[in-house]
Amino acid sequence: MVPLALAQSGASDALAGASTGVFMAATVAAQLAAPRLLRAAGYRPVLASGCALLGAPALALLITLDPVPTLIVSAVRGIGFGLLTVTGSALIAELSPARLLARATAAHGIAAAAPQIVALPGGVLLAEYWSLTPVFVLGAAIPLGATLGVAFLPAVHPAPLPMGDRSRMLPMAAMAVPLVAMAVTSAAFGGLSSLLTIATEGTAAAAVLALAVQGLATVAGRYWAGALAARLRPGRLLLPGLAVAALGLALVAVSLGDSVEIVGLQIGALLFGLGFGFCQNDSLVAIFAAAGPQRLGAASAAWNIAFDGGTGVGSFVLGVVAAALGYVWVFGVAAAVVAAAVPITLRAWR
Repeated sequence: MVPLALAQSGASDALAGASTGVFMAATVAAQLAAPRLLRAAGYRPVLASGCALLGAPALALLITLDPVPTLIVSAVRGIGFGLLTVTGSALIAELSPARLLARATAAHGIAAAAPQIVALPGGVLLAEYWSLTPVFVLGAAIPLGATLGVAFLPAVHPAPLPMGDRSRMLPMAAMAVPLVAMAVTSAAFGGLSSLLTIATEGTAAAAVLALAVQGLATVAGRYWAGALAARLRPGRLLLPGLAVAALGLALVAVSLGDSVEIVGLQIGALLFGLGFGFCQNDSLVAIFAAAGPQRLGAASAAWNIAFDGGTGVGSFVLGVVAAALGYVWVFGVAAAVVAAAVPITLRAWR
């Protein structure tokens, strides 16, 4: 909602995209530090800190939407989000039996994505027909309220590294393809979530519906991927996920011509959401499998950096593309980048 708020206050498309970029840059910085914090303090303190830092600074946006303080607020909230995402994913893997890991990560992904189905389009509607005040109040209250639930979690610490192995290094060669798949699809998501409401200005209902459809489809994709992964090797669902996501983005681009083609926009959002959900779940399972049980925190950090870093870079770069070339090109470029990962994944699959 911050990009939309900046756009409504007269900021440029590039600055609107930069707010998400700053948020995600801070997120990535926190994610890099999160594995060390988890080993030092355990899961509960890091998770509670992430919730507090994500929620409380949102109240400052009630006072000002000037560019500099807004970007500072985005950075602080990004730190909280980074701690929250790494800790949540790693804790799920820590508590789940190996045979149920794919289903557990799918359930975690659904819990993370499902609120977006209401929150993202709901926030747009609140801003459109009421004001931004309730959006920012809810954005503070919900994460702060979540800190209360942290007390009910088990007091878990990351598993120790094997005797004689003090290395924190991850097997990056085995993790490269799932990380690339996650990065390119999340970059496209960054552009979609930040810029679609601006691209469809004058037809806000179409953007709201498309974001809801994409969120539902992402949830469905994660659930489906979790169910299928029990019968497939980790990483086998990345190829169809990338192909479907690229097709959906291309359809979104075509639908944003001289006038918005509402049906095509919804179908494109549906296809992208399904592919994005597939890539989210299968890439995370593949990365955990490659890293092993002693490096779950570092593996979670790598996956979340690909996810959130891709979202931040995508929202900023595609915001610049929007300012220079227009919105059809935004989603055309996003489709091309996602499609470029298909042959890389196909080669690894073979």
